[in-house]
Amino acid sequence: MTSRGSGSPVDVYVGLMSGTSLDGISAAVARFGPPTGTDIGPGPPELLGFCTRPYAAAERRRLERAIHGGAAPSEWCQLGFDLGGWLADAAVAVLAESGVARSAVRAIGSHGQTVWHEPGRSTWQIGESAVIAERTGLDVVSDFRVRDIAAGGQGAPLVSIADVVLFAPATGWRALQNVGGIGNVSVVAAGGSMVGVRAFDTGPGVVVVDGVVRALRPELPFDVDGQLAQRGTVIPDVVDALLADPYFTEPPPKSTGRERFDARYVADFIERCRSVSPAASDEDLVATAVSLTARSIADAYARFVPEPVADVLLSGGGACNPALAAAVSAALAPRLVRPFADVYFDGEAKEAVAFALLAALHIDGRPGNVPSATGARGARILGKLTPGSR
Repeated sequence: MTSRGSGSPVDVYVGLMSGTSLDGISAAVARFGPPTGTDIGPGPPELLGFCTRPYAAAERRRLERAIHGGAAPSEWCQLGFDLGGWLADAAVAVLAESGVARSAVRAIGSHGQTVWHEPGRSTWQIGESAVIAERTGLDVVSDFRVRDIAAGGQGAPLVSIADVVLFAPATGWRALQNVGGIGNVSVVAAGGSMVGVRAFDTGPGVVVVDGVVRALRPELPFDVDGQLAQRGTVIPDVVDALLADPYFTEPPPKSTGRERFDARYVADFIERCRSVSPAASDEDLVATAVSLTARSIADAYARFVPEPVADVLLSGGGACNPALAAAVSAALAPRLVRPFADVYFDGEAKEAVAFALLAALHIDGRPGNVPSATGARGARILGKLTPGSR
């Protein structure tokens, strides 16, 4: 984390992120330094504030219903406005936590919540930006993914630009592995060069793990501290079978989402485990889901990351699960796998900071996609601006 002193007010942005894990909204306030190296965008960030707004059980159910296609048009419409209010709540809360005045903020970058993502064809994020702008008075940049898809890209991963501009290593190659609902990796070279950047979704992050836990233990939102997985034994034959899914062998650029790893996938996963190992415990099933994530990440590196990556920074909610973090570390050995926070700041804030950066790039008229990662026809300015009331 880099500190630049007071800096210019226009360097301060708020980033809002609600991911596929559906655990809540991450909100960050970041000040960006002057460009360093290649003039792609701002320099290293100073994290001025970070907080999360967890989803209540009823809110999560509404989001899940929308994502799984069970909502009526009126429900989708209302949910978009309500989520805009929840995102505004998170923005107000993180500004209060950071002590930064709204007058010092140039804009908010809001990812919203993906309810449908069909790579290369269409994507849909909800969370009404007008509600955020009205509640905060600030300019809001949102709807980042659609321009990349319109340009022939996957619309994901978009955090790659932050990995290149903000988190590149001083020497050698680095992999930045996010384990949110979906896992994604960016492979970047020293100095923040756009040449050779490789990024794609590796497969499930915690979406299958969380789905299995919620199906077997409805009172739990997720495997708290990895306790269930740590008591379980992996059923390797199930993982072997699931890794035969064509997604894992499809070469990048590629992206995926809850549409593939949905409730039906989780139900099939549980049925497979019970069929292969009738005596398997709930803990064994959770451990097997953890193994699926870890092995899919390692398999992706083996297939699609020829660069000599020795340094892996782990971020996202899954990085906070000791069982999952240990499984990923073991699967990627002998590479050094360490928490993103060991080098920068709280890894759960990383994606929110990335969307603050994307807002800054939009305001500056700079591209926000990495064509080698998304497959777009070229660099594009991402996002749509909703003016605030200031």
